[in-house]
Amino acid sequence: MDTGCTMCNTGVRVCVAWLVLASVLTAVAAQKEPSRPSTERSSQEGLSLLHRMQDGLGGATRIAAVRDLDEVIRAEAWDSNGGALGAVRKRTRWIQSPSALRLDQVGPRGTYVLYFDGGSGAGWELLPDLTNPNAYRTTGKKAALAGGELEFAKHYLAGFHLNLWLADVRGYTASVPRANVLRITHEGEATDLTLDPATNLPVKSAGISLSDPDHPVPAEMHYSGWKETAGVRFPMLRANYLSGVKRGEATTEAIRVNVGLRVQDLAATPSDFAPELPRR
Repeated sequence: MDTGCTMCNTGVRVCVAWLVLASVLTAVAAQKEPSRPSTERSSQEGLSLLHRMQDGLGGATRIAAVRDLDEVIRAEAWDSNGGALGAVRKRTRWIQSPSALRLDQVGPRGTYVLYFDGGSGAGWELLPDLTNPNAYRTTGKKAALAGGELEFAKHYLAGFHLNLWLADVRGYTASVPRANVLRITHEGEATDLTLDPATNLPVKSAGISLSDPDHPVPAEMHYSGWKETAGVRFPMLRANYLSGVKRGEATTEAIRVNVGLRVQDLAATPSDFAPELPRR
């Protein structure tokens, strides 16, 4: 995962967006080669811990029954000195099959819209307008995902939490590097999930660089406030820590599953080129 403020090679995603919304469950580092399934096999210990986590979350059957998800969060971030970077609201819409992702975010110089089709590996985005006096506008120009932006979308979808929770179904690799830590390896990346031994729910996650797995990237996402929706438990509170310092916090405003999301709706460009978020 990039340890700077920007998320892509265009450098337009501001710190507040990265610190809070670029979950440690997405990319650890940009790939240079096309994605491909892991050739490694899960260990029995890894599968056992994965199944325990699935049971804690509500059961593999219920998780797999989530066909689509629509979540809205409010997030805040701080710089290394504790200074406020601002607040954003973000809506995430995800469809299991056909695989699709839509992100709509509103924030100061961080307002954008992104759509990614997991089947075709293509998508588009509306980037933040960094010159408009109104700090909450997009450029109004739809651009095809390419380069770092495309890699970001690919990794975001591959590392989406519902995909990680079904690692054995998705063809990902599960292992246990240390007690109560589940490592999910997928497409050249890995995520370490630390589980609460009492509930088997994830307490935190950390991105791992596979080139040096014994020295994790010093970034963690902490989870709490679990709430059951359609029989599956989701965290309502998330906090991002960099080198042990809390730099971002996100609270779920609303979460819905199996609402009948359609790919054509996610793929549609907003008529006013503005993010689609429900009123509070």
